[in-house]
Amino acid sequence: MTRSNPPVEEADENDLEVDKPKDWAAGMPGVYHSMQPALKHMGAERTARTLLTMNQKQGFDCMSCAWPDPSGHRSKFEYCENGAKAVTWEATPVTVASEFWAEHSISELRERSEYWLGMQGRLTEPVYKAAGDDYYRPVDWDTAIKIVSDKLKGLSSPDEAAFYTSGRASNEAAFAYQLFIRGFGTNNMPDCSNMCHESSGVAMSETIGVGKATVAYDDFLTTDLMIVIGQNPGTNHPRMLSAMEQQKENGGQIVAVNPLPEAGLRRFKNPQKPKGVVGRGTELADQFLQIRAGGDMALLQAVSKRVLEAEDNNPGSVLDHEFIAEHCEGLDALREHLSHLDEQTVLEATGLRAAEIDELTDRYINAESVIITWAMGVTQQKNGVGTIKEIINLLLLRGNFGRPGAGASPIRGHSNVQGDRTMGIWEQMPDSFLDALGREFSFEPPREHGVDSVDAVRGMRDGAIKFFLSLGGNFVAAMSDTAATEAAMQNLEMNVQISTKLNRSHTVVGQEALILPTMGRTEIDVQASGPQFVSVEDTVSAVHSSEGRVDPVAPNLLSEVAIVSRIAHATLGSRIAADWEGFEDNYDLIRDHISHVVPGCENYNQRIREKDGFLLANGPRDFRRFDTPSGKAVMTVNELDLIDCPPNRLILQTMRSHDQFNTTIYGYNDRYRGIKKGRHVLFVNPEDLVQLGFSDGDLVDVHGEYADGKDRVLRKFRAVAYPTARGSAAVYYPEGNVLVPLDDTVAGSNTPVSKGVIIRLEPAGDGPAGGSSEENKQENMPATV
Repeated sequence: MTRSNPPVEEADENDLEVDKPKDWAAGMPGVYHSMQPALKHMGAERTARTLLTMNQKQGFDCMSCAWPDPSGHRSKFEYCENGAKAVTWEATPVTVASEFWAEHSISELRERSEYWLGMQGRLTEPVYKAAGDDYYRPVDWDTAIKIVSDKLKGLSSPDEAAFYTSGRASNEAAFAYQLFIRGFGTNNMPDCSNMCHESSGVAMSETIGVGKATVAYDDFLTTDLMIVIGQNPGTNHPRMLSAMEQQKENGGQIVAVNPLPEAGLRRFKNPQKPKGVVGRGTELADQFLQIRAGGDMALLQAVSKRVLEAEDNNPGSVLDHEFIAEHCEGLDALREHLSHLDEQTVLEATGLRAAEIDELTDRYINAESVIITWAMGVTQQKNGVGTIKEIINLLLLRGNFGRPGAGASPIRGHSNVQGDRTMGIWEQMPDSFLDALGREFSFEPPREHGVDSVDAVRGMRDGAIKFFLSLGGNFVAAMSDTAATEAAMQNLEMNVQISTKLNRSHTVVGQEALILPTMGRTEIDVQASGPQFVSVEDTVSAVHSSEGRVDPVAPNLLSEVAIVSRIAHATLGSRIAADWEGFEDNYDLIRDHISHVVPGCENYNQRIREKDGFLLANGPRDFRRFDTPSGKAVMTVNELDLIDCPPNRLILQTMRSHDQFNTTIYGYNDRYRGIKKGRHVLFVNPEDLVQLGFSDGDLVDVHGEYADGKDRVLRKFRAVAYPTARGSAAVYYPEGNVLVPLDDTVAGSNTPVSKGVIIRLEPAGDGPAGGSSEENKQENMPATV
């Protein structure tokens, strides 16, 4: 089934419809919206072969999130609506025909939406854009690999290249990739974690000695209290709702903390249970704290202060003194710091009532086990690192580490972003890892830290980075400050994308550009030694295998491992003791090396073949061991840095629609929020709209206000009266990236601050809808979606 330009309906924002938001998630509509596109685009046989093997023990791992699989029995339908959409998007048999490239210039493709680009089908052949050309033209694999290797060998320094990684890459591909990059001579390894959970890794590593979740899957089912901060499971990781339902049935409580009410945290109708089909389903959140954007640190400090005061009023009954004495340091300094916390400041920062904070405190004190879980609603705040440290403080006060149902859990949004980091995809890997890598492959890895995502854009902008290779992902759309990022990419001498489908990053290119098509996770991977499988690590550090179940959409496709190995072999030759041809033929060879280099992965080939894979060791979870300099968990003092929002301004956050995964747009509807046929919407509290002189449905220009004085604007967005927290507003990502300055990053993690942009609204002016910027006008702006 091949076609060069299938009919794809672009959104006309004039047709946008707004309905009431839902107060429940999933149910039979979730089943319909899973199966309808799957059957339409894949057919019955391919749908069955993919969906019925997704997240199964002998199947493939879903690419849409990193939520862990149940440790025991698994349902035959172990997938969610967005997981089904992700599989449909990847496993579609529709392919991009060779004539497509002659029919569409890069300039034309740049005007297309992210949705239109993705719907053209799977990429099946390498294509190359020469300097001065405006078209990609098909080339064979040998030519494509030679173009890449010749360019790399011609650079003046290895540090003139940067190598990006998306969380979809397998452990095997990631390990081979980082080995190639370090063998080439640089640590320039920006990755998607830089833009999402880098704040979690920094805060947790500094306080408890590990940057990963300190819980296992079963802990979610047995915890007395789950506090869910700054995340939307109903859209971003819907399978979490099943675990939350089971936790509720086991007698647990849930508290949701978020500026927007999320349907999935209110009520869940499990379509695999009768009450989810014909009944009301399960009420999830026992308490909803509708916090003002940026107020989470103030809330956490206020709860910790109340916990300490409760201990003072009833000594020995609240704090876990034995745990603190044996495993913690910093309590006295924390107590002294919080004693000066001003209650009125807390209430203004959070927009909450004192009684609401008191209720949360009582729930926390009365719970024997507590999990606090969070996502990018926390990590992308200006004080994201400090806020996560306050999460750790609160958990430490009552010893909520190293026992059942207790711990800290950042929820990763991409399927293997955590595994990629474990495999060495980080610009700051410790010397112990580099020492082991060097011994294993007989070379001296570079030691100087490389660039992260933000610094990579700065390097491209300034001409220091001339070459950019992306293993998956959509860097241009994912990064902050769209205008600055696009200008930086166009300043490159060459960029190379390893991809399954077209996206925005293929249309914003340097002097030369290559697209290298790769297999998807759903596809059977046969190499010289026979069928191959790969492995991934989920959000609770469980490592398991993943093996595709459908034939590749084209015979010319290469796997990620094969593409990386061929580029490495052509570029490095015998510079390091790596059997690149062997790696491509047999992934067991890569796993043997992983077992010698990566801590916790000993006997990798044997353990990954066990029925459930294996769980990486975790000091705080397994042993109450904290690998900090002192050997103890650190309670920290964090200054409360509030967002200064002037009068008649709002605090903006970016977020996903229900019909998308990261930058991939599946459609134009956000079913749970009541949005249909469009994405150019701004969610604002009804009272704020009135106060600012606007009405529901008005078209507005959204101006960001920054210290650098640059005018970043979203043009002609529909103002939607929505029950957000007062003073807070929201817009979809990646459209909202236009408003996030490149240099506005989280202190300590350098993550873009996408949850805390100060905006003003003005009546919509003339000109096309979409993003605009004074320093980079419409011709370089993202096409409207």
